[in-house]
Amino acid sequence: MEKNEFYKLLESRKSIRKYKAEPVPKDVIERVLSAGMQAPSGKNRQNWRFFVVTGKKRDEYLKYSQKSWLGIKDILSQRLKPSLYDFTERFFYTLGDAPVIVFAYSHNDSEERYHTSIGSVYMAVENMNLACLVEGLGSCTMGAPLEIKEEVDQFLGVDKLPEYQRGELELLCAMVMGYPDHNPPKAPRQIEGRVTWFE
Repeated sequence: MEKNEFYKLLESRKSIRKYKAEPVPKDVIERVLSAGMQAPSGKNRQNWRFFVVTGKKRDEYLKYSQKSWLGIKDILSQRLKPSLYDFTERFFYTLGDAPVIVFAYSHNDSEERYHTSIGSVYMAVENMNLACLVEGLGSCTMGAPLEIKEEVDQFLGVDKLPEYQRGELELLCAMVMGYPDHNPPKAPRQIEGRVTWFE
């Protein structure tokens, strides 16, 4: 890939919240997940754990998505224009018809600092966002499932795993993906005050 193509790819990434009713082939999903697992990680622990939800299980999750909206709607009502607020609410009730949800967890342990562990997982998730672009997919990373973290753990059966019961497995975010059915403008990047130089 040429340098300009790389930066163009980064600049074209944006959150998609409306998807075509078209399934994503399993091999495509696997390539996106593989891209995530190419990310760096603290002490090379590769501590990400992904749980992929499609089909009927995805449909079952909608009631949880709707419940997670209740935890953030008041904040968003103050930050968003009414039309965008209404659009976002519809997204949480339907997930924009996205056919795939990936829940990203961190496997934490005493060998690595907490923030390094979770940072490693978020780097993997961003790799996946970029891989979606290359595959012709849209994606949207969501923190809203954290509003109902324990219910999501139970929904996925993660709470039954030994590492979860030892307090080592933590939900960090979810990412929906599918073939985009809209082309929203990208939110402007805020540069001022974000970088401090020392020489």
